[in-house]
Amino acid sequence: MAPIRFDKSCCLVLCEKQHDWVRDVLGDILKRAGISVKKEAPANFLTDPREGRSTLRPADVLVSGWDAGKHACVDLTGVSPLVGLRDTGFVPGQAIAKAAAKKMDKHAKACEDNQHSFIPFAFDTFGSLAPEAIRFLERVQRVVHSNISSPRDRGFVFTRLGFAIQKGIAAQLVARLPAILV
Repeated sequence: MAPIRFDKSCCLVLCEKQHDWVRDVLGDILKRAGISVKKEAPANFLTDPREGRSTLRPADVLVSGWDAGKHACVDLTGVSPLVGLRDTGFVPGQAIAKAAAKKMDKHAKACEDNQHSFIPFAFDTFGSLAPEAIRFLERVQRVVHSNISSPRDRGFVFTRLGFAIQKGIAAQLVARLPAILV
């Protein structure tokens, strides 16, 4: 059973397995939309600022030619919306806004310096998305609509990704249920 992790700001983050599940579903959505994408793409310029050197960290998803011909590094992070209740009380969207801002601080400049754009794809365990993630998915949805004319595909992008997030959370919760002995 994978442990629940907390980052330095006490944000509950999805375990690696759930993170990878959401990344894989996002990659599949992009491929089905006809968008050139690579998961876990080497981006040698993404560093850990605390180390001050390249950690050869890959982009969760690299989207080719996304922003005015630039490749886009998409970095996924999932957090609990209940983070910081003791400090400030519950504020809807606060946890994902903090997570997205933290990712921007960490990677945006390195991406820009290397002619890439950076998209922090922050979501919470209730299924909310950061504004950057929403804008990204809305654009993907427009590509889907232009490539697929079926009316049943109208909410495809958001529905499929929302289901993936909820499935990851459900799997994490079920893994923590005590075994029932018969």
